[in-house]
Amino acid sequence: MPVMENPKDINTTVLAYMGDAVYEQAVREHIIRKRPYDANWLHRTATAFVKAQAQAKIIKTMFDGLSEEEQRLVKRARNKKFTTKARNADPVTYKWATAFEALVGYLYLAGETERLGQVIEEAIAIVEGGNDEQSG
Repeated sequence: MPVMENPKDINTTVLAYMGDAVYEQAVREHIIRKRPYDANWLHRTATAFVKAQAQAKIIKTMFDGLSEEEQRLVKRARNKKFTTKARNADPVTYKWATAFEALVGYLYLAGETERLGQVIEEAIAIVEGGNDEQSG
């Protein structure tokens, strides 16, 4: 069941706002299962998953496997003019990262929990595949 009636009509910045929270929670749940006793490791590891560079890599890697509708949403979010300045990332990387978060936010608000789970699972696999520090 959708959380919102027409999530397609929501501004992509708002979708990214929601997606940021949803993805961060999923990452935290994932890494806590690996090493629940080491808060310092948890913080460092979570940061590796949620930083703009990682999210940009995720969405670029999975882009061709997205549905046409998902690709349109990603392009719309990526091409949106930003009024905020990216911290710790160049503008292009920041736009790709925001597009990933918008996709996650859209899937969450649309109530597409199965697809959301697939996207998050693939995202985690992409990050873990490129960083041995996550292996616990």
